[in-house]
Amino acid sequence: MNILQSISNGLYATFVKDGRWEWFLSGLGYTLLISLAAVLLGLIIGILAALGKLSRIKPLKWIASLYVDVIRGTPTMVQLLIIYFIIFAHVNLSPWIVGALGFAINSGAYIAEIVRGGILSIDKGQTEAGRSLGLSQAQTMMFIIMPQTMKNILPALANEFIVLIKETAVIGMISNIDLLGAAKKVQGRTYDYLYPLLGAAVIYYVVIKILSTCLNRVEARMRKADER
Repeated sequence: MNILQSISNGLYATFVKDGRWEWFLSGLGYTLLISLAAVLLGLIIGILAALGKLSRIKPLKWIASLYVDVIRGTPTMVQLLIIYFIIFAHVNLSPWIVGALGFAINSGAYIAEIVRGGILSIDKGQTEAGRSLGLSQAQTMMFIIMPQTMKNILPALANEFIVLIKETAVIGMISNIDLLGAAKKVQGRTYDYLYPLLGAAVIYYVVIKILSTCLNRVEARMRKADER
C-alpha cells in the first residue's frame, strides 16, 4: 500500500500539481516543432549539398563535401552551442528558432548523403531518356530524376525525422523549452528525478512508436503500389 501511495504521490507531483502536465505538453509541442522545421529545412540544405557533391564544378563539389564532412564529424551539441553562443550571440532570436536552424544544419549533412545515394540509385537510362526528349541537364534532374529519388528516399527521410525528435533533447544546453526541459523544470520543484525523467521517456517512446507505426504502413503501401 505504501508503494502504491508513493507512486501516486510521485505522479501527482510530476503531472497534476500546479498543472505541470501543461509543461510536458508544451515541451512536446516544441520538440515536434523543432524536429519538423529542422527536417524540412535540412531537406533543402541536403538536396543542395547532394547536388553540389555530384556537380562537375569543383568549387561547389569541394564546399559541399567539406560541409558534409565537418558536420558529420563533429558532435551535434558542439554545433548547437557554437550557433547559439557565437554565431547568434548578439541576435535576438527565440531559442527554438536557433535550435531548429542548428538541427537543420546538422540534419542536412545526413540528408545530403541520403539524397545523393537516391540519385545515384536511379538508372542512367532515365537521364539519357530525358536528354533525348530535349530536356536540359537541370530539367532532367528536376522533372525526372528528383521525383523518383524523393519517392525512394521517403522512408529514410521519415526515419531522419524520428531520429531528430530524440536528438532535440540536447537543446536543453541552451534552453529548457523541449520535453526534457519540462522534466528538468519539474525536477527543480519536486527534487525527484525518477518520475519526471520516466514520464519524459514514456512520452518520447509513445510518440516515436506512433510515428514508426505510421511509417511502416506507408512503406507497406508503397511496396504494394510498386508491385502493381
